[in-house]
This record gives sequence, structure tokens and C-alpha cells, in this order.
Amino acid sequence: MSVVGAVQRWARGHTEQSRYSPVGIAFHWIMAFLILFQLGWGFYASWVPAGGDKLWAYQVHSAAGLPVLVLALGRLGWRILIPGPINDADRQGWQTQIAYAMHYVFYAAFFGLPLSGWAMWSSIAAPGPLYLAGFIPWPQMPFDQMPLTLRWWILDAAEDVHLLLVVTLLAVIPLHVGAALKHHFWDRHDVLRGMLPEIPDMEDPREEPPHRPPEPRPQRETAPG
Repeated sequence: MSVVGAVQRWARGHTEQSRYSPVGIAFHWIMAFLILFQLGWGFYASWVPAGGDKLWAYQVHSAAGLPVLVLALGRLGWRILIPGPINDADRQGWQTQIAYAMHYVFYAAFFGLPLSGWAMWSSIAAPGPLYLAGFIPWPQMPFDQMPLTLRWWILDAAEDVHLLLVVTLLAVIPLHVGAALKHHFWDRHDVLRGMLPEIPDMEDPREEPPHRPPEPRPQRETAPG
């Protein structure tokens, strides 16, 4: 059996139980953390006064944003190789179609935000080097030989795309979280459980419980008065 086949067989052991594979779960939560951090840090960086602190803030923003692009590529490849499980959310008719459309919106943001940020950084004259995760050198887009007016146009267009995708995420993230909580607490569906790390039960329900209630003590009979 090939390596790919072995990985698919291993992942099916999870998806056939209506659960995402551990790799899929890791992709989801790592990217969720990075996206939330980027939204908060990007807002902070936009309010820092111009100068060295602002440049440092945007360097941190780019160092955390480039991994989103790498992880998005890896997540998409993993999703093609290992399709997600069929769970209760896939049987809700029009609600399922909205959920699918929301996933496309998320992927557009996962790729569009780091790509537009990369273009913005590359269009500025000598803003400093780019680093993936803060320490892996990352090349700039080849804009340095373009006319300055064209570079400013790229900067402006990329900034518009970046802002549009940020606003889009601010709208769809609460919808996504709210839908997941509704599935879990209101509908009692298996959606959220399948995306959480599997935690084994502390006790096996098939075994006798370790603690048995004490037997009632016989009451002492008293002679009638």
C-alpha cells in the first residue's frame, strides 16, 4: 500500500465516525487562532503612529499572516486528499448550502488576505525584508522594476481587497460560530464534537463503576413503648 493510501485509510478511521481527522482538526484550530490574532493585531497596527513602532507592528502582522497562506495551501490539499466526514450539518437542506457557501468565503479570505498583504508590502519601496513566522526569509513580489505610479496603483488595489476581506471575516466569523453552537446545543448535532480533539472517557461505561453507593444500613428495631 502506498503512503497516500495508508494516510487515507488512517483518516477514514476518523471520518467514518463523523469526526475530522487529527490533521484536519489541527489545521482548523491553528488557522482560527491565527486569523483572530491577525484581526486584532491588524487593528492595533493601523492605530500605531507612523515610525519605527508602526513598521515593527506591520512586520509582526506579516510574519503571522504568511503562515496563513502556507496553512491554507496545506489545508486545501489535505481536504482534497481526505474529504471531511458526512455529519448532521450535511443534511439540513438550504442551511447546508449556506454553510458550503460560507466555507468558500473563508477560503477566499485565507488566500486573499495574505496575498493582498504580500502585494501591499512588496509595492512599497524598500519596506524591509519579509519573514515567514518571523524567521524564515520570504521573497517579495517582483514589483521593484515597475514604474512608481503602477506600484502605487497595486498598493491601493491590494489595500481595498484586504479591507474588504477583513470586513467579510468580521461578518462571517460570528455567523460561523453561532451556527456551530446552534448545531451543538440547540439541534444536538455532531458537528462541533467532530471538530474537537477526541478526549477519551475517564470511565468505561461497559465496566462496573469504580464507586458503588453504600448499602443502606438496617435500622435497629425498638420495643414498643
